Amino acid sequence: MDFESVTRTTLFDTFLLLLIGIGPKLALVPFLNATTGMPLATKRLVLGKMLTTAGTVAVILLLLGGLLTRVLHFSTGALSIASGAILFLIAIRMVFGRDNPAAGSLAVEGKNPLQLAIVPLGVPYLLNPAGIVFLVTASADAGSLGVIAVVVVTLIAVLALDVVVFRWATQVSEDKIENRLLVTEMVFGFLLAALAVQLALNGLAEVGVISLTGH
Repeated sequence: MDFESVTRTTLFDTFLLLLIGIGPKLALVPFLNATTGMPLATKRLVLGKMLTTAGTVAVILLLLGGLLTRVLHFSTGALSIASGAILFLIAIRMVFGRDNPAAGSLAVEGKNPLQLAIVPLGVPYLLNPAGIVFLVTASADAGSLGVIAVVVVTLIAVLALDVVVFRWATQVSEDKIENRLLVTEMVFGFLLAALAVQLALNGLAEVGVISLTGH
């Protein structure tokens, strides 16, 4: 993605990548699993903490991501490779988790719901590795304050969408939502696996291990 200037392509790519990186789809099923049987008031507390955590970490990464790459001496390519590997593991759990009722689900018994809202619901489910890569890369490579402003505005819009989707999810029957999402979770798992591979390939290309064509 080009972070040098603000264009229509930049706007579209930013929205799409943030929708993947901090949008509702990846976190929705884990959120439902973690909050099953909880009172509505508790669900809303978990939701608020989850959104606050993901949003706060996202802003920190956008502000300090470029500095972190220099201080810790890693490239955005290396970050892309690592994030691709982690996202691939998450995708595998989404695709195959239903074969084993315990696989891919959150262990919530005896845990503080607000702690679950921070990890793993806030990070790495809501703000997932794809979002982390995008925000750090934007911080490191942005060519102007206008590009950063576009990312901030788009981030706010995506978080607003998260609020709408998750608040709707807390109002609807748990069984009804879960049954509708079983198939889409598996399909989205395949798509996330492809995204994970692409992240790794992009990282390998950026560090000069391979050469990608058609991009």
